[in-house]
Amino acid sequence: MRDISRRGMIGLGAGAAAALGLTACGTALQEGAGQGGGSSSGQPGAPKHPVRPLGDGSTAFTGKQPGRPGEPVPLEPGETPPQFVIFSWDGAGEVGTGLFSRFLELAKDHDAHMTFFLSGLYLLPESKKRMYSPPNNPKGASDIGYLTDDHIRTTLKLVRRAWLEGHEIGTHFNGHFCAGTGTVANWTPAQWRSEIDQAKSFVKEWRTNSGWTDLPALPFDYDKELIGARTPCLLGQSNLLPTARELGWRYDASSPGGVQRWPRKNQGLWDLPLQAMPFPGHSFEVLSMDYNILANQSINTTRAPAYNYPAWRTQATQSYIEGFKRAYETNRAPFFIGNHFEDWNGGIYMDAVENAFKHIAREKEKGEDVRLVSFREFVDWLDVQKPEVLAKLQSLDVGQEPAGSWKGFLGDVGTQSSKGSEKAA
Repeated sequence: MRDISRRGMIGLGAGAAAALGLTACGTALQEGAGQGGGSSSGQPGAPKHPVRPLGDGSTAFTGKQPGRPGEPVPLEPGETPPQFVIFSWDGAGEVGTGLFSRFLELAKDHDAHMTFFLSGLYLLPESKKRMYSPPNNPKGASDIGYLTDDHIRTTLKLVRRAWLEGHEIGTHFNGHFCAGTGTVANWTPAQWRSEIDQAKSFVKEWRTNSGWTDLPALPFDYDKELIGARTPCLLGQSNLLPTARELGWRYDASSPGGVQRWPRKNQGLWDLPLQAMPFPGHSFEVLSMDYNILANQSINTTRAPAYNYPAWRTQATQSYIEGFKRAYETNRAPFFIGNHFEDWNGGIYMDAVENAFKHIAREKEKGEDVRLVSFREFVDWLDVQKPEVLAKLQSLDVGQEPAGSWKGFLGDVGTQSSKGSEKAA
């Protein structure tokens, strides 16, 4: 039996974050020399048709997103479902470490897509911070600070590049408040609406707020691009969902801990949580995020003694790989992995993510039906499946293989209703 202990879930909320002296996304205050790559023009896949500026020209409608896969199709009776793997990034700001560029290159090398949950404040100059009015917090407050102007400019270039290469741009909201009276855990649906409106405005009006005219527009309509989010520290989902539903969002990735089963909807949105996965050397499981692995390894520091790093890097890599294998070899549940652009403990978690990504990509490149996609692409697929097929998939527990092979398990699902329709015709 799987044992998901309190240690396995550490790092989910304000108490755990406070104990560690950090937040699950607190990388904005890191300093680094230089900027990440990513040119602002002439990128492969850049729109070749007329661009229609939106608002103040910070964003623009450029047509269909380059690199998107073809239209998804329903599973045929008896067909084995694909193994979906979704890598996602909280914050998605470039702080001079080159990590944003590093993982864009990795995805490009393996024809993969990811989801980047952009923090709106990462596009707001600190000189304009009093434009931000966070619920239950002072004007301009932020638990992740603000980026330097140079880092904002690089973030703009890389967000633009990410979208042009087929990746999804979601939101991680703004100030990342996980503790105290201002925590997002206590926000009302109306306060979430205020936070979302502000996050969107910082993306849609970066040109006005910065005064910069030498960078091209972000090549998407954010009102249409934004269909999902992950909340800070996985807090506040219950009051976010009514607002998200009103806005027409299609999924939420904020549930505080899930397991490797096929997802269901919560208040009309697909509920796509981080998942408990095997944690080599332990009887309990750990959530599929770099922060949660760190919390179980170095407990209260992001700068543990370096002699620990090789073993911890291997353990983190194997945890992701075992989570992938368990799903792939049994119920084919989608595997969700969350990360941050950080260099905790010598950057071992970034190495672990890259190593696991390459392992999974090799399976895809063998011709297996493994799909490295964004959350948007995954819910596109979910939404065209027959309800009775999804119900069968959702009936499988963690690590449970379909009885009698996939052909037998899904062989007659949906055929009765289709035969009835043919007879009626």
